Amino acid sequence: MALTNYSELQTSIAEFLNRDDLTAKIPDFIVLAEAQMNAELRHWRMEKRATASLDSQYTAVPDDFIQPVRFSIIGSTISSLSQTDSKTITDLRTANNNPSGRPTEYTILDGSIEVYPIPDATYTLELLYYEKLDALNSGNTTNWVLTTYPNAYLYGSLLHSAPYLMEDQRINTWATFYQKAIDDINSEAVNSKTAAAGRRIKIRSY
Repeated sequence: MALTNYSELQTSIAEFLNRDDLTAKIPDFIVLAEAQMNAELRHWRMEKRATASLDSQYTAVPDDFIQPVRFSIIGSTISSLSQTDSKTITDLRTANNNPSGRPTEYTILDGSIEVYPIPDATYTLELLYYEKLDALNSGNTTNWVLTTYPNAYLYGSLLHSAPYLMEDQRINTWATFYQKAIDDINSEAVNSKTAAAGRRIKIRSY
Protein backbone atom coordinates (compact mmCIF):
# COMPACT_ATOMS: atom_id res chain seq x y z
CA MET A 1 0.00 0.00 0.00
CA ALA A 2 0.97 3.65 -0.28
CA LEU A 3 3.02 5.18 2.52
CA THR A 4 2.71 8.93 2.02
CA ASN A 5 0.88 10.32 5.05
CA TYR A 6 0.25 9.87 8.75
CA SER A 7 -2.82 7.68 8.32
CA GLU A 8 -1.13 5.38 5.82
CA LEU A 9 1.90 5.10 8.09
CA GLN A 10 -0.27 3.96 10.99
CA THR A 11 -2.02 1.41 8.77
CA SER A 12 1.30 0.08 7.48
CA ILE A 13 2.69 -0.30 11.01
CA ALA A 14 -0.40 -2.28 12.04
CA GLU A 15 -0.07 -4.51 8.96
CA PHE A 16 3.63 -5.19 9.57
CA LEU A 17 2.82 -6.14 13.16
CA ASN A 18 -0.24 -8.13 12.04
CA ARG A 19 -2.23 -6.47 14.81
CA ASP A 20 -5.55 -4.64 14.73
CA ASP A 21 -5.68 -3.74 18.43
CA LEU A 22 -2.91 -1.11 18.58
CA THR A 23 -4.78 1.94 17.32
CA ALA A 24 -4.13 3.85 20.55
CA LYS A 25 -0.45 2.87 20.81
CA ILE A 26 0.82 3.27 17.24
CA PRO A 27 0.93 7.10 17.48
CA ASP A 28 3.23 6.65 20.50
CA PHE A 29 5.56 4.45 18.45
CA ILE A 30 5.71 7.20 15.82
CA VAL A 31 6.46 9.86 18.45
CA LEU A 32 9.31 7.73 19.81
CA ALA A 33 10.67 7.20 16.31
CA GLU A 34 10.63 10.97 15.72
CA ALA A 35 12.51 11.59 18.96
CA GLN A 36 15.20 9.14 17.88
CA MET A 37 15.41 10.66 14.39
CA ASN A 38 15.80 14.14 15.87
CA ALA A 39 18.81 12.82 17.78
CA GLU A 40 20.38 10.95 14.86
CA LEU A 41 19.48 12.71 11.62
CA ARG A 42 21.58 15.60 10.34
CA HIS A 43 20.42 16.62 6.87
CA TRP A 44 20.43 19.91 4.99
CA ARG A 45 16.63 19.77 4.96
CA MET A 46 16.79 20.23 8.75
CA GLU A 47 18.86 23.41 8.50
CA LYS A 48 16.99 26.58 9.36
CA ARG A 49 17.95 30.26 9.47
CA ALA A 50 16.55 32.71 11.97
CA THR A 51 17.54 36.03 13.51
CA ALA A 52 17.44 37.30 17.06
CA SER A 53 18.29 40.52 18.86
CA LEU A 54 21.49 40.05 20.81
CA ASP A 55 21.67 42.55 23.65
CA SER A 56 22.52 40.51 26.75
CA GLN A 57 24.74 37.70 27.97
CA TYR A 58 22.01 35.09 27.42
CA THR A 59 19.53 34.64 24.56
CA ALA A 60 16.98 31.82 24.43
CA VAL A 61 17.40 29.23 21.70
CA PRO A 62 14.41 28.72 19.33
CA ASP A 63 11.81 26.18 20.40
CA ASP A 64 12.67 23.89 17.46
CA PHE A 65 16.43 24.07 18.07
CA ILE A 66 18.51 20.86 18.06
CA GLN A 67 22.10 21.83 17.31
CA PRO A 68 23.98 24.89 16.01
CA VAL A 69 25.55 24.98 12.57
CA ARG A 70 26.77 28.58 12.43
CA PHE A 71 26.05 31.77 14.37
CA SER A 72 26.97 35.17 12.95
CA ILE A 73 26.47 38.83 13.78
CA ILE A 74 25.11 40.54 10.67
CA GLY A 75 24.65 44.14 9.65
CA SER A 76 27.07 46.66 8.19
CA THR A 77 29.84 44.39 9.45
CA ILE A 78 29.50 40.61 9.44
CA SER A 79 31.41 38.35 11.78
CA SER A 80 31.11 34.72 12.80
CA LEU A 81 31.00 33.66 16.42
CA SER A 82 33.29 30.84 17.49
CA GLN A 83 31.64 28.03 19.40
CA THR A 84 33.33 27.07 22.65
CA ASP A 85 32.37 25.61 26.03
CA SER A 86 31.03 27.24 29.18
CA LYS A 87 34.30 26.80 31.10
CA THR A 88 36.26 28.65 28.44
CA ILE A 89 33.79 31.53 28.46
CA THR A 90 33.89 31.68 32.27
CA ASP A 91 37.70 31.71 32.17
CA LEU A 92 37.66 34.53 29.60
CA ARG A 93 35.31 36.59 31.75
CA THR A 94 37.48 36.06 34.82
CA ALA A 95 40.74 36.80 33.05
CA ASN A 96 39.42 39.95 31.38
CA ASN A 97 37.26 41.37 34.18
CA ASN A 98 33.99 40.45 32.46
CA PRO A 99 34.21 43.01 29.61
CA SER A 100 31.54 44.22 27.22
CA GLY A 101 31.94 44.57 23.47
CA ARG A 102 31.06 42.91 20.17
CA PRO A 103 30.56 39.19 20.93
CA THR A 104 33.10 36.80 19.47
CA GLU A 105 32.39 33.52 21.28
CA TYR A 106 29.29 31.55 22.19
CA THR A 107 28.20 28.37 23.89
CA ILE A 108 24.88 26.63 24.50
CA LEU A 109 24.05 26.64 28.19
CA ASP A 110 20.82 25.78 30.00
CA GLY A 111 18.66 26.25 26.92
CA SER A 112 20.26 29.59 26.09
CA ILE A 113 22.97 31.03 23.89
CA GLU A 114 25.65 32.55 26.10
CA VAL A 115 27.99 35.00 24.37
CA TYR A 116 31.30 36.60 25.25
CA PRO A 117 31.89 39.41 25.75
CA ILE A 118 28.60 40.82 27.00
CA PRO A 119 27.10 42.85 24.11
CA ASP A 120 27.81 46.58 24.37
CA ALA A 121 24.91 47.33 21.98
CA THR A 122 22.01 45.53 20.32
CA TYR A 123 23.33 43.27 17.56
CA THR A 124 21.44 41.14 15.05
CA LEU A 125 22.35 37.50 15.48
CA GLU A 126 21.80 35.19 12.52
CA LEU A 127 21.38 31.58 13.58
CA LEU A 128 21.84 28.64 11.24
CA TYR A 129 20.85 25.52 13.11
CA TYR A 130 19.33 22.06 12.84
CA GLU A 131 15.62 22.14 13.63
CA LYS A 132 13.38 19.37 14.92
CA LEU A 133 11.28 17.45 12.44
CA ASP A 134 7.74 18.65 11.88
CA ALA A 135 5.97 16.07 14.04
CA LEU A 136 3.29 14.02 12.34
CA ASN A 137 -0.26 14.17 13.64
CA SER A 138 -3.80 14.43 12.32
CA GLY A 139 -3.23 18.08 11.48
CA ASN A 140 0.24 17.69 9.97
CA THR A 141 0.05 14.52 7.91
CA THR A 142 3.44 14.47 6.23
CA ASN A 143 6.96 15.90 6.27
CA TRP A 144 10.12 15.58 4.22
CA VAL A 145 11.30 12.38 5.93
CA LEU A 146 8.02 10.54 5.35
CA THR A 147 7.86 11.80 1.76
CA THR A 148 11.44 10.95 0.85
CA TYR A 149 12.41 8.19 3.27
CA PRO A 150 9.21 6.49 4.52
CA ASN A 151 11.28 3.45 5.56
CA ALA A 152 12.89 5.51 8.33
CA TYR A 153 9.48 6.24 9.86
CA LEU A 154 8.21 2.70 9.36
CA TYR A 155 11.18 0.84 10.79
CA GLY A 156 11.75 3.42 13.52
CA SER A 157 8.17 2.96 14.69
CA LEU A 158 8.40 -0.83 14.46
CA LEU A 159 11.62 -0.73 16.47
CA HIS A 160 9.84 1.06 19.30
CA SER A 161 6.89 -1.30 19.12
CA ALA A 162 9.00 -4.34 20.01
CA PRO A 163 9.57 -3.57 23.73
CA TYR A 164 5.90 -2.75 24.20
CA LEU A 165 4.86 -6.00 22.53
CA MET A 166 7.63 -7.91 24.37
CA GLU A 167 8.99 -9.09 21.04
CA ASP A 168 12.67 -8.84 21.87
CA GLN A 169 13.53 -11.14 18.97
CA ARG A 170 12.34 -8.45 16.53
CA ILE A 171 14.43 -5.61 17.94
CA ASN A 172 17.58 -6.46 15.98
CA THR A 173 15.62 -6.88 12.75
CA TRP A 174 13.85 -3.54 13.01
CA ALA A 175 17.03 -1.84 14.29
CA THR A 176 19.04 -3.03 11.29
CA PHE A 177 16.51 -1.72 8.76
CA TYR A 178 16.07 1.54 10.70
CA GLN A 179 19.81 2.18 10.97
CA LYS A 180 20.25 1.56 7.24
CA ALA A 181 17.61 4.21 6.55
CA ILE A 182 19.28 6.73 8.88
CA ASP A 183 22.72 6.06 7.36
CA ASP A 184 21.31 6.55 3.87
CA ILE A 185 19.72 9.88 4.81
CA ASN A 186 22.86 11.20 6.48
CA SER A 187 25.04 9.99 3.60
CA GLU A 188 22.79 11.68 1.07
CA ALA A 189 23.13 14.93 3.01
CA VAL A 190 26.92 14.72 2.93
CA ASN A 191 27.02 13.77 -0.75
CA SER A 192 24.70 16.61 -1.74
CA LYS A 193 27.17 19.12 -0.30
CA THR A 194 30.40 17.54 -1.50
CA ALA A 195 29.61 15.78 -4.81
CA ALA A 196 30.48 18.86 -6.87
CA ALA A 197 33.78 19.37 -5.05
CA GLY A 198 35.89 17.15 -7.27
CA ARG A 199 39.65 17.06 -7.34
CA ARG A 200 41.28 20.07 -8.95
CA ILE A 201 44.40 19.68 -11.06
CA LYS A 202 46.83 22.55 -11.17
CA ILE A 203 48.63 22.81 -14.50
CA ARG A 204 51.97 24.51 -14.44
CA SER A 205 52.79 26.90 -17.28
CA TYR A 206 56.28 27.29 -18.67
